[in-house]
Amino acid sequence: MRRVPSLLVNLALAGLALGAVGWSVLLVRDTGTATTKASAGSRTVTVAQGTVTATVAADGTLATATTASASFETSGTVTAVYAKVGQTVKNGQLLAKVDPAAAQRALDLAQANLDAAQDALARAVKAGSDTTTATNNVTTTTLSVEDAQADVDGTKLTAPMAGTVISVNGTVGSSASSSGGGGSQESSGFVELADLNKLQVSASFGESDATKLKTGQTAALTWSALTDATATGKVTAIDPSATTSNSVSTYGVTISVDSLPDGAKPGQSVSVTVTTGTATDAVYVNSAAVTVSGTRYTVTVVADDGTTETRTVKVGVKGDDSYQITDGLTVGEKVVVPETSSSSTSTTSNQQGPGGGFSGGGGPP
Repeated sequence: MRRVPSLLVNLALAGLALGAVGWSVLLVRDTGTATTKASAGSRTVTVAQGTVTATVAADGTLATATTASASFETSGTVTAVYAKVGQTVKNGQLLAKVDPAAAQRALDLAQANLDAAQDALARAVKAGSDTTTATNNVTTTTLSVEDAQADVDGTKLTAPMAGTVISVNGTVGSSASSSGGGGSQESSGFVELADLNKLQVSASFGESDATKLKTGQTAALTWSALTDATATGKVTAIDPSATTSNSVSTYGVTISVDSLPDGAKPGQSVSVTVTTGTATDAVYVNSAAVTVSGTRYTVTVVADDGTTETRTVKVGVKGDDSYQITDGLTVGEKVVVPETSSSSTSTTSNQQGPGGGFSGGGGPP
């Protein structure tokens, strides 16, 4: 019977221990933070401070920003071509001619008809008779002379703008048809001009990347055909509607070029990288260490004693390599990198500060 009290005491102690465990579990559930030991093989990264830059990229083509197409206003046989490909011309400079003989004969006839109408009007006035018909004839023949003179003038093709000749679509002896506008912007003129001092890059971005683009964003440009040729520019236009090909939708984007590198010519391929977001002096961590679930971002922080804590964080600029953390982490903390993780399609560059990469086994605190 002496062992009964001892047994009761042991049972009571065991009950207290179980109660303490249950109480600690309840505390963990109430705080929403689980604390465990980090495994020996865990990879970690250190929270650092620096610049986080998010970008999107696409391939583009260098093109002229300003072009013009010059066409004859009067059709005929080409008698002279003065323009040559590569030649720099001034606005209004003579580029080519067609045979003016037919147009000149029409002008001479129209002028003779006008002279006759004016004589008839003068006789009617002198005779004091009704001048209505004679006046109408003068008006009609005057308009005919103006039209005939325009046809004569139209046998000479002049430059509608200053620029460089990039195409001549005819030779002496060929037949040139009239377009009705010597300064047409269509690419079907007898002579095509471009302002090579104003080049721009035309690129196509996927619909996901295009949602991140805005006019005024800076761009880095790299030439494929030119060694070490780079330039900077800005997004100047984004197509309002997509172009779909093979079930893939893209948006056309125009990028201005601040300063062209030597050897740059229209038609060259250019790689375009547009900066869509930048955070300076930002607290950041490798994006592989951030777990994303809907709109919730979490990280697993390793304490000095090796225990881990799952923590919700707020994210600012998201790059491919790093995320800006606006709340939830401090510089120097260690964060576990899960074995499987996903990253965004943006990129991050120009990061400053220590500890942005991977380290093994938790590393020093």
